[in-house]
Amino acid sequence: MQIALAAACTASCAQDKPRYALPRVTIQGTSSDPVEKSYRKMIQGMDHFERARASIAPDASLRFRLLPRKPGTDMDSIVLELVGSTFSRAIPIAPDHTFVLERDPQALQEDAVVSPNRKRLSMTWRTEIRTPGLPPGSRRLGDLRLECQVGLEAGLVSNSSPIGRIADLFTDTMSYCDSKESRYLYFAERPLFSVTLVSGARREVLPIDQLYAMASDDPGLEDDLPYCDCEMLVDRTYFLPLGDHSWPDDTRVEFEYMDDRP
Repeated sequence: MQIALAAACTASCAQDKPRYALPRVTIQGTSSDPVEKSYRKMIQGMDHFERARASIAPDASLRFRLLPRKPGTDMDSIVLELVGSTFSRAIPIAPDHTFVLERDPQALQEDAVVSPNRKRLSMTWRTEIRTPGLPPGSRRLGDLRLECQVGLEAGLVSNSSPIGRIADLFTDTMSYCDSKESRYLYFAERPLFSVTLVSGARREVLPIDQLYAMASDDPGLEDDLPYCDCEMLVDRTYFLPLGDHSWPDDTRVEFEYMDDRP
């Protein structure tokens, strides 16, 4: 299998020889690459959601999602806390591993972190932006476009490259998420068989190189995967033509899962 993880993990990987001409980034982060996230950055993502939702996802709501990155990570008993210099508060997690953040002036003042009781690089984070009323097994393209923007603004995507760690991926989130070369990595609910875009009478099945983190035959797969936060969820990953606006925001993204097949 061959993985184009430098771009494929958008926000997920940084490698010596990227296969896509995406912009170089300046890495600013700690040497420990903690699993915790900046509360200020996550609020920054929430602010972006509120500004952008009217034009791209007016009926959608925002949650944050926790995902496993390493095999054996227990996702069902995570304790998530908002930790400042003078306080700590529990953040409730739903059974589907999603949560919401409350706005807290004290947490902003103390530059708090959102901290799970899990080891570094054992899990990763994404946004989940959903418009209600869609058919089962489908998403709305505008919601997913906004997930890219909010996810990058919030600094959610984790990385473990020995070259450096990603904190601020791209200085211009909108330009990246609206680019035809965007390789923001999405995770489906279950292992994927196919992904189809549907807009009116127009239907298009995504090509195989838009699934499975662009994996095909790569003898170095085991060496590449640790640089991607898709490490144990490759069979659930997909990319979307975020910058191709011939697909409007109301386009449905329909999933067929491996366990749906005979």
